[in-house]
Amino acid sequence: MLREVPIMNDKLYIFDTTLRDGEQVPGCQLNTIEKIELAKLLETLGVDIIECGFPISSPGDFKSVAEISKIITESRICALSRAVEKDIDAAADALHFARLKRIHTGIGTSDYHIKYKFNSNREEIIERAVAAVKYARNKVDDVEFYAEDAGRTDNEYLARVVEAVIAAGATVVNIPDTTGYCFPEEFGAKIAYLVNNVPNIDKVIISTHCHNDLGMATANTLAGIMAGARQAETTINGIGERAGNTAMEEVVMAIKSRKEFPVYTDIRIKQITKVSHQVSSMMRMPVQPNKAIVGRNAFAHSSGIHQDGVLKNRESYEIIDPTDIGLNDSIIALTARSGRAALNHHFQRLGINLSAQDLAIAYEKFLRLADSKKDIDDADLYELAGVAEGNITQKIKLSYLQVVCGKNAIPMATVTLDIDGESCTATCGGIGPIDAAFSAVKTLVHRKINLEEMLIQSINKGTDDIGKVHIQVENKGQIYYGFAANKDIITATVEALVNAISKLL
Repeated sequence: MLREVPIMNDKLYIFDTTLRDGEQVPGCQLNTIEKIELAKLLETLGVDIIECGFPISSPGDFKSVAEISKIITESRICALSRAVEKDIDAAADALHFARLKRIHTGIGTSDYHIKYKFNSNREEIIERAVAAVKYARNKVDDVEFYAEDAGRTDNEYLARVVEAVIAAGATVVNIPDTTGYCFPEEFGAKIAYLVNNVPNIDKVIISTHCHNDLGMATANTLAGIMAGARQAETTINGIGERAGNTAMEEVVMAIKSRKEFPVYTDIRIKQITKVSHQVSSMMRMPVQPNKAIVGRNAFAHSSGIHQDGVLKNRESYEIIDPTDIGLNDSIIALTARSGRAALNHHFQRLGINLSAQDLAIAYEKFLRLADSKKDIDDADLYELAGVAEGNITQKIKLSYLQVVCGKNAIPMATVTLDIDGESCTATCGGIGPIDAAFSAVKTLVHRKINLEEMLIQSINKGTDDIGKVHIQVENKGQIYYGFAANKDIITATVEALVNAISKLL
């Protein structure tokens, strides 16, 4: 008899593995203090389960799990282990102080893993899986079992494994598409097979853990949810082994945007952008501009047709309100493909109101300029509108900058600004020369300024290259943009900040 998946507004548990699977990306390793900071952000975001590390793998991972366990109280803390007793012991010890704890143990179940990785057979793998779950249940009440490479595991055998580990005490069963092999209909059918063929499946939560090798991670996760999975294992920005994991923000916003999903999450979506930026910064993993939901261009419009539609009604070309995820607004980018509506929008933003005839003249000039210049800034707009040069003079200018940095040196910066003709100087320290210089600038302008985004680009790719810097800052809910270029990249960065602040003032 087929078991029906209840179509109701069920809770979907969000299991975040940014601090474990995400940290396996080369160059993304975090120290304990950084892991604690991100764990706090994930808790604020509303993540249900935070997988913090693999305690047996290194003393650093053990320490991180232990320290996070002492601090996080709302999210459940999870530690990974293999189906090996010493792994499980280490996970349990690391979780000692956790208010809500889970051990995540498992073993490979595909024939590839059984034959080549373990040199074993199917029956022995089931025995090892059952023994690991039983051993872990003696340590904690919440045990999640992962059937590694379940995506390439025969469904009938997978069902036998799942039934056995549930009988052994597993509370969550994780069905990973470890190699990103499955297509959505295939992965959904695999979850449905387990729902309909494992007699004790109602005793556990089914979880998905999908990788993105074929670009299917989010689609597979959503297919699994529709088939009955009620936990999704994800990472912020989709970081992870090889091509990455399922992106948490994509799953959450897909469910939020489409009413046919029979689930809800407790993710506080207004925190998504903030957490995305922090993960990108701390893990030194830039988010690709066209990345769904959190990419720099996810809510940017440059085509004249699209811009006109968005300015008339945002929903013409946007299915998500950018303010829902913590952004201030959509971006109407000025390019050679922009129309009059976009140009006029930016004129009005600057308080410039042109007649239809003057706008037509300015638009013709704009098209010629946009063909030759990639970035159209406010100074260009003032010039196109025929506003006098004196009206666009920056209220503040950088007149002096000196930084001290280097190995074993404490980063310090001395900045002198010309503010409305008055010279002001401040010296500040920071975690790096740019941070120190920014602190000095903020001290002098007496404004609470939040750096939303900073993009540094090289023009010619040589050692004597010119660095072009784009900065986005926020003050009292308003966004201001700054641009600068200089052979000294630190000078260019500070000048871009000053350019943005000048518009604020």
